[in-house]
Amino acid sequence: MTHDAAPVARISVAAIVANVRGAAASAPLVDLRHDAYGHGVDAVATALLSETDATLLVDDATTFGDRVVRAGEPAVSPAVTYGWVDGVPAMTLVGTVLSTKRLLTGEGVSYGYRFRAPADTRVALVTGGYAQGVVRSAGGAASVSLGHARRPIVGRVAMDVCVIDIGDADIARGDEAVFFGRGGDTVAHWAAVTALRPSEIVTAVGLHTRREAVS
Repeated sequence: MTHDAAPVARISVAAIVANVRGAAASAPLVDLRHDAYGHGVDAVATALLSETDATLLVDDATTFGDRVVRAGEPAVSPAVTYGWVDGVPAMTLVGTVLSTKRLLTGEGVSYGYRFRAPADTRVALVTGGYAQGVVRSAGGAASVSLGHARRPIVGRVAMDVCVIDIGDADIARGDEAVFFGRGGDTVAHWAAVTALRPSEIVTAVGLHTRREAVS
């Protein structure tokens, strides 16, 4: 997989600032532990300290000044701060279509051929696998946004790629697939269908996927 084709976690610090402001709490305690749940604690802390009156809950309080603590109960939940349910999603995970192919009735894909096509269809190979935080339990449970529609992940998620059932849609190499975030499902929905916590999903992605700052 080339660097350009590798999946990317697009991080919007502006979304985090907007979500914290929208919580309408005075001097709220905001949870930035676990590298701001994979969003990048340095950038997030810098923005919140300069653009809000928030106090920050962090793992290491030595580098951010006097508006940080290492213990306490957040006044703004991570679900609100990072837009996992409502508000503006702060993390958007995107992959790229590497190839497409026809899949005939009964033919299988991915490890062990656990998915076999119930009818003739087409599938796309998309960058993003368990090495980048796209958990294995997403196979057969979660969907991506591709070609202006939600399309299911089928078969077992591989190390760096997954397979998407695209039917007869006009999908081509180089097209972008949104796993979750802006233009895709919410992190909360991914958590519901994979039996994981939202914090587990975004932290794994943030720590194992190339991050790209966006507005």
